[in-house]
Amino acid sequence: GRLEAAAPLAKLLPPSLDQAIGVASSRHPAILATEHLVDAAGFTVKSAEGQLLPQVSANASVGRGFTERHAVGVLPGVGGGVGPTVTEQSGNNASIGATLTVPIYQGGRTSAQVRQSKEQLGQARIEVDVQRDQVRAAVTSAWTQYIAAQETLAATREAVTAAELALNGVIEERNVGQRTTLDVLDAQADVIDAQIAVANSQRDLVVASYAILSGAGDLSIRRLGLRVAEYKPEEHYKAVKDKWFGLRTPDGR
Repeated sequence: GRLEAAAPLAKLLPPSLDQAIGVASSRHPAILATEHLVDAAGFTVKSAEGQLLPQVSANASVGRGFTERHAVGVLPGVGGGVGPTVTEQSGNNASIGATLTVPIYQGGRTSAQVRQSKEQLGQARIEVDVQRDQVRAAVTSAWTQYIAAQETLAATREAVTAAELALNGVIEERNVGQRTTLDVLDAQADVIDAQIAVANSQRDLVVASYAILSGAGDLSIRRLGLRVAEYKPEEHYKAVKDKWFGLRTPDGR
């Protein structure tokens, strides 16, 4: 069969660089991942600070007891004694209590852990800014290459038109004896070189359009409309989140 040339993703691209950067800031997986790390670091700070707070614990219990006692008496007929006797007793008991623990001195370890977790939170926030800058730079670079590829493609197409006109002129001059066959071959080579430049410019334009989507975090199966199986990581999570025992994986291994 005949291969079809790849086309740039012009219809899927944002209309401007600013909008492309905005899409990247809200959708790029790397930025979203670092934002989740900030949330996790924030919870770590709260957990560390919680060790400095008073703690209250409560307990309660209810019970019922039975007691059975045997008394051994004097044998009958001996001193007017009586036989053995049995006494049963039962009772209920209940208790409730509370314990308040107030940390007074911990040797500075907990305070150091709080400071450490706060520093890690600050570092995580910096990582978000760093990641945003990297994504912004990638989108800007791809967008610049895309615009440059468009201009280059237009220029190379004009070069092809000019080379073809020159070739036709050389052919006419050869027909009247003013040019040689070698001149015609050289003009044909110029046309081929111009056509190769057009193909390279088309390739650069396609690659740059995909680079914009990739930099914006929008290069996905759904966005491209590909008819292939989509990997869904949440399926494995749902399969094992309630699995309390067992060694087999969801795919039977």
